[in-house]
Amino acid sequence: MTPGGRSPSRWVWGLRAVAGAVAALLLAVVVRLPWVGDLGIHAATIERLRHDPLHPGDPLVDADVPSPYYSPWTVLLGCVAKATGVGAFGVLRLAAVVGLVLLLSGIWHFVRTLTECRATPPLAVLCVLFLWGPVPFEWSGFLGLNSLALTVSYPSTCALGLSFHLWAWLRKALRAGSGWLVFLGLGALWAVVLLTHQFTGVVASLGALAMLLGARPWPSRAVLLRLAAGLALGLVVLAVWPYYPFFELFGAGADLEQIHRALYRDLPGRFGLALLGVAALAVRFRRDRRDPLVLFFALGAVVFVAGGLSGHYSWGRVLPAALIPAQVAAAVEGAGVVAGVVCGDRLRRVFAGVLAVALAFGAWTQAGTLGYVLPKDALPSPLAAKYEPPWPGYRWITPWVRYGDVVMAKTFPARQIPAYGAYTVAPGYPDFFLPDEVAREDAVRRYFAPGTPRAERVEVLRRYGVRWVVAYPGDGGLRADDPALRKVGTGPRGLGLYRVVG
Repeated sequence: MTPGGRSPSRWVWGLRAVAGAVAALLLAVVVRLPWVGDLGIHAATIERLRHDPLHPGDPLVDADVPSPYYSPWTVLLGCVAKATGVGAFGVLRLAAVVGLVLLLSGIWHFVRTLTECRATPPLAVLCVLFLWGPVPFEWSGFLGLNSLALTVSYPSTCALGLSFHLWAWLRKALRAGSGWLVFLGLGALWAVVLLTHQFTGVVASLGALAMLLGARPWPSRAVLLRLAAGLALGLVVLAVWPYYPFFELFGAGADLEQIHRALYRDLPGRFGLALLGVAALAVRFRRDRRDPLVLFFALGAVVFVAGGLSGHYSWGRVLPAALIPAQVAAAVEGAGVVAGVVCGDRLRRVFAGVLAVALAFGAWTQAGTLGYVLPKDALPSPLAAKYEPPWPGYRWITPWVRYGDVVMAKTFPARQIPAYGAYTVAPGYPDFFLPDEVAREDAVRRYFAPGTPRAERVEVLRRYGVRWVVAYPGDGGLRADDPALRKVGTGPRGLGLYRVVG
């Protein structure tokens, strides 16, 4: 019996029930698929692949160039869309369900290679979702509940789920001295993760390195040769992937630094609760200097700090490589008390109590996630105050704008409009393989700039074959009564849709 008088099995089933309730909440979120962040680019990617699976072109602008968004996962989704006729957002819902299953089963799988305690897997799920900080934080590849609710359909979720399975299978293969086929399969899986979401692929790589360095007993020479063969196969897969040249992405970091600078701000507010996991890692380090979770955390922390010190802020995307092992370590160390395995250890009982409080606090800070399932007026007032409405999207333009039409719009609309099949003049995101990206961005700036002559604005519309303009009244550009435009529709907050007629 545990100190509270309950049997260990009741605590385990209680944890499983809570984890199951959280999973059910995320499945309910999938039904509504709240739009915020990068959902537009992923829907646009599926649209391009649905229309031409072999030569989709740029997902955002009308240009025949490769794109890193065409990964094994999105190509599969595009083929599903083409074969079934299901729309992009319907396919994204399917992607969300599969990604969620991969993620939750991956956490379960990986944790079971670290401990046999039955309480640890459901507790690890809760730690990964709730041990963040008092300030809600949303970014793809970061697994806080609110962040996951908004990114569950993204390739990063699928890639993270596969990463957990990769680490688990690698630990088992190293321990068992598996054969060539197993390690070749692991190499191919590693390449798929890297191709699917490059930043998560770096996290997966650091985790795999930590699993190797922390393997006990140390792998034999024969096993290391099989591992090297798997690595070589993975590199070959990366090199021959036909949709984009993977290795050219290493020169694209300069375009991403300013976007990712935000990852280095307000670290205590966003990630402070994960310090409890750092304390658990310290305990594990005292027991084993080659503990794989400790090594994983150290590798991730070193790269993250190096990025901040050197100004390579895109390296901040590796932060999950420090957060995930800390969160899992907190679950492993706390689960023993919950299961009654180490109830005589007073320090661990204190740790488990603090962990319970931290999880409850973390759940409260992310309770606004309920707003993606329930209407605001159905929430209690404290939760309603946390409610953030999703973006409305641009479906209202589809009665007029057809697939392949080019739309002139500023950056924010340009991130959503391609989801419905149209192109924009300039991409709403950095586009590494688009040679005239700067010229396109300059054209959009000049079109909307206050002092640009009318003739120059009209010339920009003609040069890029623009058929529609989406703009608020105060955005600039051609006047609403200009003879080159004809207003055909009005969207949220007075946003206008104009047909280019001259």
